[in-house]
Amino acid sequence: MGQLSILGLIALGGAIGACSRYLVSEWCITLFGRSFPYGTLTVNIVGSFIMGLLIAAFENEWLAPYPWRQVVGLGFLGALTTFSTFSMDNVLMMQQGAFVKMGLNVLLNVTLSISAAWLAYQWLVRA
Repeated sequence: MGQLSILGLIALGGAIGACSRYLVSEWCITLFGRSFPYGTLTVNIVGSFIMGLLIAAFENEWLAPYPWRQVVGLGFLGALTTFSTFSMDNVLMMQQGAFVKMGLNVLLNVTLSISAAWLAYQWLVRA
């Protein structure tokens, strides 16, 4: 498969991931308001969980890496989750002097996202 086809698969997944990210963020604002970056937290946890499932599926040969690595791993998850938004959320909280909220955001994103990836991996490997 050529580079152009691979880029097309990544772009397809990225478009779906970007739209999903927007919808999740709007849904979280509707549910919880703007007092905390719940949308970023949610997509990071969900994206990490999906990445754990994907890696386990590849390792156990339940899913072929091609085209799923490109569509889901690079495209969809690359657009759904983003460290730059997480970083910007924290910079804004620092500028507002909301250091406790910022610390909570860092702790929750890192701990829950890594835990979600590990749990998904373990769940699928033991299935």
